[in-house]
Amino acid sequence: MPKILATGGAGFIGSHVVLELLNSGYEVVVFDNLSNSSVKSIERVGRMSNGAPVFIEGDIRDGAALDALFEAHDIAAVIHLAGLKAVGESVSHPERYYDVNVAGSTCLFNAMLRHGVKHGVFSSSATVYGEPAPETMPMDEHVPTGPVNPYGKTKLMVEQILTDITSVGPGWRSLVLRYFNPVGAHTSGQIGEDPLGFPDNLFPFIAQVATGRRKILNIFGDDYDTPDGTAIRDYIHVMDLARGHVKAIDYLLGSKAVDNETPVVNLGTGHGASVKDVHAAWEAACGFKIAAQVAPRRAGDVTIYCADATKAKEMLGWEAEFDLAKMCEDHWRWQAANPEGYR
Repeated sequence: MPKILATGGAGFIGSHVVLELLNSGYEVVVFDNLSNSSVKSIERVGRMSNGAPVFIEGDIRDGAALDALFEAHDIAAVIHLAGLKAVGESVSHPERYYDVNVAGSTCLFNAMLRHGVKHGVFSSSATVYGEPAPETMPMDEHVPTGPVNPYGKTKLMVEQILTDITSVGPGWRSLVLRYFNPVGAHTSGQIGEDPLGFPDNLFPFIAQVATGRRKILNIFGDDYDTPDGTAIRDYIHVMDLARGHVKAIDYLLGSKAVDNETPVVNLGTGHGASVKDVHAAWEAACGFKIAAQVAPRRAGDVTIYCADATKAKEMLGWEAEFDLAKMCEDHWRWQAANPEGYR
């Protein structure tokens, strides 16, 4: 089977993608600098899968390291997941995000060009849509982009760089996956999300409240124009997301993909859950109450953010399988078994 390079493959999403690739028969090389991940995730993936991945510690801004990797391995396609991803941090330190996400991606794409690796999947984000109007929900891929923070801007820039390179490179094929809110964990509880520092998203924060690492969940605003007054998001199980990446690789290496084109595909469930919905589902999964309080709205939070994933089904033959209850159950199983993550 073809060999796939997964940059950032030791991270939360990456480790699940690597596991699903291995279990689908692909060989995998993981390239990760471990700045926000642990090599233990890859060690566990190796024990859980049909074959252990090759792990190489390195940074996507290091062209020499990338050259050595491509010379040592016959890579058929790249899944580019490496990058910084905290919205708040991107506002405080935009220079880091442009350096790692944009300059690093350009370095990776240049290495692919040097070594004739012409197929790539880019891990993008729904943040590129910015703050669309509620009437656009659920959003398809034609909703105008307009990111409002440096993180989202870097994602959109990398999308454009890859699209431009693909458009002129002989035999190049690429695909952009815009995902919404990845949550959950592998059902075994062996791999999952292990954020360093203060959790930036709802699921890892509520998980830490459930294990006692944090005192209380802040619900930011209960006066939104929604059924229960709290904001609604489209959460997607990380294993559904992982299957989406395998489908994307199958597509690029198959006969349906078109040279010099870069389709953009949303990965989401197509419907949302409110903060209170998530809180209740977590309590059901845990079997006990989780302390919560209403806090003022955060600047920049929109009322509802949901995907139209029709294109993913039509083009890739993919659709989300798992519901909110399953997301919470699997995330809690991981967190309960690993209260300090991989540490």
